[in-house]
Amino acid sequence: MGLPRATALVFGLLLAAAAHAQPVFPSRPVTLVLPSAPGDPTDLIARVLQPKMSERLGQQFVVENRPGGSAVIASSAVAKAPADGHTLLLALSAHSINPIALKELPYDTFRDFAPVTLLARFPLIVGASTTAKGANLREFIETARTQPGGVNFASPGAGTLSFLVGEEISRRSGLNAVHLAFKGGAPAIQAMLANQAQYGALPLNLLGAHFASGRLKPLAITSAKRAPQLPGVSTVAESGFPGFEAYNWIGVFAPAATPAPAIARLHGEFIAALAEADVRQKLGAVGFEIVGSTPQELDQFVRREVAHWDKFVREFNIKFD
Repeated sequence: MGLPRATALVFGLLLAAAAHAQPVFPSRPVTLVLPSAPGDPTDLIARVLQPKMSERLGQQFVVENRPGGSAVIASSAVAKAPADGHTLLLALSAHSINPIALKELPYDTFRDFAPVTLLARFPLIVGASTTAKGANLREFIETARTQPGGVNFASPGAGTLSFLVGEEISRRSGLNAVHLAFKGGAPAIQAMLANQAQYGALPLNLLGAHFASGRLKPLAITSAKRAPQLPGVSTVAESGFPGFEAYNWIGVFAPAATPAPAIARLHGEFIAALAEADVRQKLGAVGFEIVGSTPQELDQFVRREVAHWDKFVREFNIKFD
């Protein structure tokens, strides 16, 4: 038996009112928490996307830098934030390395986060002091092997992709290299400029100016193909490491249990922002390869990264302390 017309009308009005009462996402500013300091690659992409996302979401899009603790500080803050889509994590490769490098984490890498999208990836450039011998990585390794006392390589810290790339080059080539860990890319580069460290693998946006000035020299790039910005620089794979490929990546995550509609809205707006011509130009100029994945693809990607580096760490008994 159908509802009386008056009752049905009232019921319909109540449903409409309830639907209207549902908060529209986003209902306040959205904060993107970064595990890095200003000037680092994650900060660079965040600042490029910031005005685009503010415009597209109709709310202020806040970039908050929380560096330190191998990205644990930022990640832990977002894992504990309300699961409403208004607090996001801009994660980098440390997100997939920390489960291997750190014995205890205050969060679970997969259980406590909802993936949104893999924004971009970028290779590292193996750079060297101009006092180091060799015009490329192959020549550098050949001469460094004979150097009394070996050589040092710099990284922004144990547990970073820079550290693992440096270790892989050292272990697979038989190079006697000592790791020098610094708190960020800038001090690692200063160590290379002072010849305290003879080489290091860092992003192009940090090394480019030093290559241009002639204070440092590029030896190889960790991507599968040569970069258009450095067409004369060989890949690590071409330098005696067949199959070698490594990228630092930047992805967006929300706290677990964030409503699916909020995830869908965020995903769509990030993808749209990445498609804008000026965004692609700015990011491409410093070596970023724009991806724009689905949430499911980001989850699968991170799981593959964890498995890959876990295998390498176990094979060579890599220590992170």
